[in-house]
Amino acid sequence: MTFRNGLASLLRPEDSVLVMIDHQPYQLANLNSHDPHMVVNNSAALAKAAKVFDVPTILTSVVADRGGRIFPQITDVFPGQEIIDRTFINTWEDPKVVDIVKATGRKQLIMAGLWTEICVAMPAIQAAGEGWDVTVITDASGAVSAEAHDVAIHRMIAAGVNMMTWMALAAEWQRDWARSKTAMPLNDVMLQHASGSGIAFLWEQQLLNTPVAAQA
Repeated sequence: MTFRNGLASLLRPEDSVLVMIDHQPYQLANLNSHDPHMVVNNSAALAKAAKVFDVPTILTSVVADRGGRIFPQITDVFPGQEIIDRTFINTWEDPKVVDIVKATGRKQLIMAGLWTEICVAMPAIQAAGEGWDVTVITDASGAVSAEAHDVAIHRMIAAGVNMMTWMALAAEWQRDWARSKTAMPLNDVMLQHASGSGIAFLWEQQLLNTPVAAQA
């Protein structure tokens, strides 16, 4: 097994490409590994973070005329972008998706989707076997049960796939708060989607801008 360590192993926005898979109503209806509200929130946050860092993002659905369209919380981040609708359960068997990813010239492949045990595990394991540096965003994914999600994660780790959450990914992309071009836009994403951290930041700003009471 090759260990993933060292500075070069960290994810970089200029080398990353994101594929968001099957965030659709049918899959959400039988999502039981996570709070469905959380998965929608985290998926939208992931999409917005990718946009902040100019990371190419591919949106793909499976048989959308039956399973429903991708959540508007995601598609609204990329207005007018083509959504690749597949019949393949395994996204990585669809040449259109793979060709678009390859055309970016990037090798750090990031995936998130519903369900983890099927529509994420299959392409992640295949792509890792083909030499891609694959990362799955676990909290923007979900499965039909907690067991299904956990087993899928163990299976992918055994295949050499890296696991992260959306906030960890965003922080790794940012790396340095002195990078002002992305710092404030990323902060806006945190305000909208990081709940406790976002509210705490707003509170901090309130306190910093509250005049100190005059001494009697």
